[in-house]
Amino acid sequence: MGQEDDQKKQRFEALVDDNLKRLYSDLVQEDLPDRFKDLLTQLKDQDGKSSAKK
Repeated sequence: MGQEDDQKKQRFEALVDDNLKRLYSDLVQEDLPDRFKDLLTQLKDQDGKSSAKK
């Protein structure tokens, strides 16, 4: 590959990185739906009960 191809590849990779970071950042800022919060609470309760029995 020539230097020009390397530069194109680097720009492409940087563009992909930026878009993935932007997408991930948006997802992290969204609230969890209540259904998932309830499920997590149930799982934590079950885990706490099983730990107490040991």
